[in-house]
Amino acid sequence: MTHKHNNPFKNHSDKEINLDELNQETENSENNEEKKSQENENNDELSKLQEKYDELNNQYLRLAADFDNYRKRQESEKESLLKYGTENALKKLLEVLDNFERGEKALENVEDCLKCKESFNLVHKQVWDTLSKLGLEIIEAEGQTFDPNFHEAVMQTPTSEHPEHTIINELQKGYKMGDKVLRPSLVNVATAE
Repeated sequence: MTHKHNNPFKNHSDKEINLDELNQETENSENNEEKKSQENENNDELSKLQEKYDELNNQYLRLAADFDNYRKRQESEKESLLKYGTENALKKLLEVLDNFERGEKALENVEDCLKCKESFNLVHKQVWDTLSKLGLEIIEAEGQTFDPNFHEAVMQTPTSEHPEHTIINELQKGYKMGDKVLRPSLVNVATAE
């Protein structure tokens, strides 16, 4: 009679392998679930980032379009100001031109120099009034302290009669409009002897 001996270790060993396989499968399953969970989190995060990017990109595009419209509007307004500003100035000067022509006709047969001087002074006053209404101002010079922002020294005269850096004489009038110098005054400035 042959006895088949069952090896208890063999059976136990088979069971161990099965347990190892089972543990491995469980770990794989847990790892897969963890990976899926992490992928879902990454996808959610990526989705949120994409939404934020799209929102910021749309804001940028709207802002760029608004700025472009603003720039075009500013250019158009600037052109209009230049065009119509010049037009208004010319309209005001047309009146002066008319008076010059009237004065020329009126003085054709006049031999009185005083009459010519009066006509000339009237037209000069009208020119000045028109330009001052447009914002033109004379830069004060004679007797003032020299200021390189408003005056251009073309001569210097050593003298003890005036304090140093005082404008002795104005050689050509200077003009400004508001704070902007259109033409500096050409002046003679006192220096120490």
